[in-house]
Amino acid sequence: MTTDTKNGTGRTTGRGIGLATVRGLALALLSLPGAVLCFCLSLVSIALIPIGVGIVTTPYVLTGVRAFANARRVLAAEWGGVRIPPAYRPLPENANPWARTFGMLRDPATWRDLRWLPVDMTAGFVTALLPAVLLFYPLEGFAIAAGLWRVLDGADGYWYGFVRVHDQTSAFGAAALGLVLLFLAHFWTPRLLDVHFRLTRAVLGGDQGELAERVRVLTETRRDAVDASAAELRRIERDLHDGAQARLVAVGMDLGTIEALLDKDPEQAKKLIAQTRASSVEALTELRELVRGIHPPVLAERGLGDAVRALALRLPVATEVSVDLPGRSEAPVESAAYFAVSEVLTNAVKHSGADRIWVDLHRADGMLRATVTDNGKGGAVIGAGSGLAGVERRLGTFDGVLAVSSPAGGPTMVTVEIPCA
Repeated sequence: MTTDTKNGTGRTTGRGIGLATVRGLALALLSLPGAVLCFCLSLVSIALIPIGVGIVTTPYVLTGVRAFANARRVLAAEWGGVRIPPAYRPLPENANPWARTFGMLRDPATWRDLRWLPVDMTAGFVTALLPAVLLFYPLEGFAIAAGLWRVLDGADGYWYGFVRVHDQTSAFGAAALGLVLLFLAHFWTPRLLDVHFRLTRAVLGGDQGELAERVRVLTETRRDAVDASAAELRRIERDLHDGAQARLVAVGMDLGTIEALLDKDPEQAKKLIAQTRASSVEALTELRELVRGIHPPVLAERGLGDAVRALALRLPVATEVSVDLPGRSEAPVESAAYFAVSEVLTNAVKHSGADRIWVDLHRADGMLRATVTDNGKGGAVIGAGSGLAGVERRLGTFDGVLAVSSPAGGPTMVTVEIPCA
């Protein structure tokens, strides 16, 4: 018999019951001491702030609490399919202990963490332990029916649940109760673990936390989008002013000189005509490059796959492109993916020392995914001022993500994901 779980993430099978029991038992045994330790250290450290000691210790203690809470968020997502997004306010990187302490204490998410700790060590502990109780407690009832009651029998008998065991008949009653509990465990064990994670989300996350996190992300991405648009506009103006515009002004001056030389010095006028033609060709080439930098024609006409293939052909490093894109995405999504791949390829050519690059484009689970891998020296990071940091900011406008795996010695793999809808 198989029964769908409440959240639709799996089925209540023997394997599902055992997995939920093991996970619940692990949560109960590991989270209880962790929650108690974090709660006690937090109370002591905050209480020591008036004498100055807590100003130094509190940031470290609260960072540990956040790490403990984030670990539970990861387990809730992986084991229960329950997302609990963090909503911590960012702190300045070089903030002094005083600013870090009171910055963290002014953060509502910090107090949600502290409220969650006593809930986790009580109700959370019980809901995590119940799956194991429902599975293992019936075994005691079966053991009692098998003759264990003779060992446990005392003056008033032995109570198994609400059954008083004092002879073989009542021992069979204990086995019957164990059978009922085992039947309930079949249906309720995975659901109890789901209740644990939903309780965690109710206290640790909450709708206000999710809303605050969403507002913060949207505010940051809007600011990044405005900054990126302004920077792109300045780049276009600079390229027009320093490149094509200057060449066209020179062409106009040369044409005026040619007009004056036509009657006086025809030979010199012919030389200037050839020079002017070359300048006009260069100006046209620069304009084409500028247009390609704004929105490549091949991207508009033939789509992302062919645009990335054309981009790879211009690279000085051997590049292999694999494309599996059924249909086309919206133009802004394709443009964002193209320029993200272009920036990643440029970084790989400049800094990786690679002699081969692989690009994979495909769509899965409603996401447009682009992966760029090179066999270079590795060590790429998303840091302030790096090209990858700029890519990450631009992708944030589309709710996209950038992931980098680049151990020392290589290889480097950069993955870009953008929602298609």
